[in-house]
Amino acid sequence: MSEPLLTLDNLSCERDGRLLFSGVDCECPAGTLLQVVGFNGAGKTTLLNTLTGLLPAAKGDIRWRGDSIRSQRQVFHQELLYLGHQVPVKPQLTVRENLLWLGALNPPVTKDAIAEALVQVDLAGFEHSPSFALSAGQKRRVLLAQLYLSRATLWVLDEPFTAIDKAGVLKLEATMARHAEQGGIVLFTSHQPLAMAEFAVLDLSQFQPAPGEAYV
Repeated sequence: MSEPLLTLDNLSCERDGRLLFSGVDCECPAGTLLQVVGFNGAGKTTLLNTLTGLLPAAKGDIRWRGDSIRSQRQVFHQELLYLGHQVPVKPQLTVRENLLWLGALNPPVTKDAIAEALVQVDLAGFEHSPSFALSAGQKRRVLLAQLYLSRATLWVLDEPFTAIDKAGVLKLEATMARHAEQGGIVLFTSHQPLAMAEFAVLDLSQFQPAPGEAYV
């Protein structure tokens, strides 16, 4: 097995003074497709937010290419694409303007690249549409269009299948699998059954604190 690109080392996370999980160890080499699962409240979104640097870890470390992300945040974030559960589409902007805004931290994208990304998410012809006029599913697809514009190695996707139809789900699964096949890493959460043939699972239910350790 190749050396891991991403390593979770004895990771523990808390929220509002309550320990959600502890002792998570996980190594993700290139090509990893990993679903984070667990009961409601187990800490799935907290784990993703900690991984992306939005929340601090209570204990342990996260390493990228062998080094702690705390010592290389700028480098790590250049290789990271995080699509959260909420859809940060600004209603006053057009679809194209939103993609330019969402991708501001990545290398500049061209109008042709945006047009092709919108084809991939079935939004061709919507470039100049005001985002306030879009349905919930269309707004979700604006967010997902970033997958076709980003050069990030690590994709962290929180409930990416929300509000998209069956055909869109199958296409997104294929996109995620292809990114892993090309040497990327995809970490994701999902509440629905998936058709993807092979993916690993990290079950946070196995890392729950003992009753006396639940509060810190």
